[in-house]
Amino acid sequence: MSTIEYDARLLRDSIEITDLSLCHVRLMNDVRFPWLVLIPRRADVQEVYELDEQDQAQLWREATTLGQAMMISLGGDKLNLASLGNMVAQLHVHAIVRRRGDQAWPGPVWGHGDPTPYDETELTRMHERLLTLLDTSSI
Repeated sequence: MSTIEYDARLLRDSIEITDLSLCHVRLMNDVRFPWLVLIPRRADVQEVYELDEQDQAQLWREATTLGQAMMISLGGDKLNLASLGNMVAQLHVHAIVRRRGDQAWPGPVWGHGDPTPYDETELTRMHERLLTLLDTSSI
């Protein structure tokens, strides 16, 4: 298996959380939105259909299970799951908990204002909370 290199933009804009059975999970460094990025640990994959059927199923299992756990724990009005790739070609799925009245509601979070990075205390708290969610969500 080839070594996985993560897109520099994903690395720059997010913080490592953990690895699931398929995906590398990162937290977008923007406290305004609870926002994870799941990146399948498969080399040179840009589209979901490039994954085999087992990996496709596992990708959506991880995204939906983690998204549901985030909604329950963090309290959201809508879960946005998206795989875009216009800016970053490497396959990745966004799991974003949206709340009525958040800074971008009801529009997309992309390009809305400037990101507000987590401070050290907020980041530690969110990191621990996410790891607890992952431990209890049976992904």
